[in-house]
Amino acid sequence: MKPFHFYLLGTGSWFLAFGIQSVMFTWLVTMVLHESPQMVGIAQMTMLVPTMLLILVGGSLADVIGGRRIVIVAQSVAALPPLFLFVVVLSDNLSFQSLICYAIVMGLAQAFVTPSRDGLLNQVADSGIQRAVMQVSMMQFGVQLAGLAIASFAERIGALPILFVQAVVLLVGVRFFSRIPERPAPTEHVHHPLRNLGKSIAESYRTIAASPSMRMTVLQSCAMGVWFMGSYIVTLPLLVREYYAGSAADLAFMNAANALGLVTTVVILMRFGDIRRQGRALLLAQGLGAVMLGAIGIGVDFTTLLVLIFLWGMAGGIAMSMARTILQEAAPASQRSRVMSFYSFAFMGSGPLGALVNGFLVQWIGPRGTLAVAATAMFVIMALIARRSRLWRLDPTLRDLHAAHTATTSTE
Repeated sequence: MKPFHFYLLGTGSWFLAFGIQSVMFTWLVTMVLHESPQMVGIAQMTMLVPTMLLILVGGSLADVIGGRRIVIVAQSVAALPPLFLFVVVLSDNLSFQSLICYAIVMGLAQAFVTPSRDGLLNQVADSGIQRAVMQVSMMQFGVQLAGLAIASFAERIGALPILFVQAVVLLVGVRFFSRIPERPAPTEHVHHPLRNLGKSIAESYRTIAASPSMRMTVLQSCAMGVWFMGSYIVTLPLLVREYYAGSAADLAFMNAANALGLVTTVVILMRFGDIRRQGRALLLAQGLGAVMLGAIGIGVDFTTLLVLIFLWGMAGGIAMSMARTILQEAAPASQRSRVMSFYSFAFMGSGPLGALVNGFLVQWIGPRGTLAVAATAMFVIMALIARRSRLWRLDPTLRDLHAAHTATTSTE
């Protein structure tokens, strides 16, 4: 098998486990423990905060030490939290505090897995980068659907077998990542990798700041983390609980509708080829996603809600594929893990704020009112970016790569 195939399988293992987690963690805190909206927001925030604090360090270490080494260690660590919850549930000691412990360790692992895996993509891709990104996205959301299907049985068979499967899947993925050939670390950092972390992070920040396309892509990711991620992990589960008397299966259906929309978009993009106006597609997709989210807040039956979430997911598939492609193509080869870690930092770093804000808004104005606020805010932000930045007019033949490379050269 080619390195890219091992990469796909390793990535698939992470997102299969992520699909399980996205239902199990939310189900445990929202429906089993029946926590308040504020506490649901705090629980989801706790999983995102470690990622926010350390993802830039993870990206720098991946560039300095090598993404393969980092992802193997970090994904091995990620297998521990589900095993911990397995023991807790087995001993009938499940509590909010035990879920917080799970969230912290899983968030720490994700801070190192995400940028290391993103940085490896250019190393193993055997076709154009946009096509490779789409292939990975299709794998990501396809296996996520399988994870959601597994987690949907939580109320029938209990949490124990599902948590065990989650841990095993992560460990199998470690084996696949270990089959990717090792690449030597950059010589300028290999002798003092830890000493150069600060310099490494600052260098990648200057690279992004010098490129209007990368800068605006990262900025829109911040808005996405606050209003879209916050809605997805806090407001929508509370909406399902409060208005639809939801179960683990209902949460799985909701997540599956989103993932299916993402997969559908990726399949369409792969069928019809690369998108040239990537910035324009990104902004239009985010605006359309805001409209779909706002429609959910109007008040619809559960079937219509699933259809709207499916359409929201389709828009998200375009947005994420275009954002990752813009950054992967614009980043200097020696900084790809760091640049992608800034993208993840913007998304994950604003996620805790989004979880907290959405939790308190739900308490004050209810889930539907919170969705209306989130949709309006996101639409306005995308309109402002389209109006005042170059992202709307971005063309690959004229992309400002020279600015990024000029910034890199100036730091040497």
